[in-house]
Amino acid sequence: MKTINIANVEDLDRAAGEFVSLMDDRTIYAFSGEMGAGKTTFIAALCRALGVDADEANSPSFSIINEYRSDTTAELIYHFDLYRLESLEEAIEIGTEDYFDSGALCLLEWPDRVEDILPDDTVRVNITVNPDESRTVTVED
Repeated sequence: MKTINIANVEDLDRAAGEFVSLMDDRTIYAFSGEMGAGKTTFIAALCRALGVDADEANSPSFSIINEYRSDTTAELIYHFDLYRLESLEEAIEIGTEDYFDSGALCLLEWPDRVEDILPDDTVRVNITVNPDESRTVTVED
């Protein structure tokens, strides 16, 4: 298990760069944390670190899935906000498993909504809000 501390919003880009250095060939990253922990904000910083235009990386709350393309590697990146899903069947109907099998990088918020269909090699990431309002990102191996 690895941890990354984020002191404040100004520290996000450094933390995202550190996270990128921990990434390997696995493509599914499941981000958990309480509401307001900063999952969307961290994933946006991570997308920027991966070469996505800053104006493109935003919350897919209403669309459920946003597609980005890295300007540096041309790699596809899918950002999921699964909070609004009402059932696992709904996730299957929108093709979630096809995205997981695509080989593209998939960054998921609220992965508990699709726990039963997550691949075995999914990287679990937890974001915790500390008493001083800093954040700790824990990456499970």
